[in-house]
Amino acid sequence: MSKYKYEIILYWSKEDETFIAEVPELPGCAADGVTYGEAIANVEVIIQEWIETAKKLGRPVPKPKGRLVFA
Repeated sequence: MSKYKYEIILYWSKEDETFIAEVPELPGCAADGVTYGEAIANVEVIIQEWIETAKKLGRPVPKPKGRLVFA
């Protein structure tokens, strides 16, 4: 399970014929993958890169809203 607690919206893009994973709390943060699992794995890398880039640029990193709770 990911160490990040950001909401991820995952959907199939018929136009691109791939799964798209978007992170609404991190503007512009999205990835794709041929499979559901690949899209999730790819977006986790992009989340890390998004956070690292924001910190380097001195920009704020939003805290996860915590709407999703895992037991």
